[in-house]
Amino acid sequence: QQNPCMRCGACCALYRVSFESSETDKFPGGGVPFHLTIALDKARSAMKGTERRPIRCEALTGQIGYRVCCSIYDRRPTTCRKFLSVSENNAVNSLCDQARATYGLMPISSF
Repeated sequence: QQNPCMRCGACCALYRVSFESSETDKFPGGGVPFHLTIALDKARSAMKGTERRPIRCEALTGQIGYRVCCSIYDRRPTTCRKFLSVSENNAVNSLCDQARATYGLMPISSF
């Protein structure tokens, strides 16, 4: 069964994605493409597109709610890696449900 996040993407177009700047590929061991980030302060960065309204991460491609893709999925920041869909690990993520509702999508937990 396909990960429902691959059809959704609502969280990528609702929340600011901030993380330690050392996660960018500008630093040794970092993987997040620096050109897709913006500095928030000396130590923190955000994914471009999530620091302003309307929010939409520049790494997100496709149409929200139908078919989306993170163009840097294997290199995404920790913030994204830790954001679980409602159904992952039998956990409830109210922020996932809220993001989906904002785009008129049913909660994943209802599938």
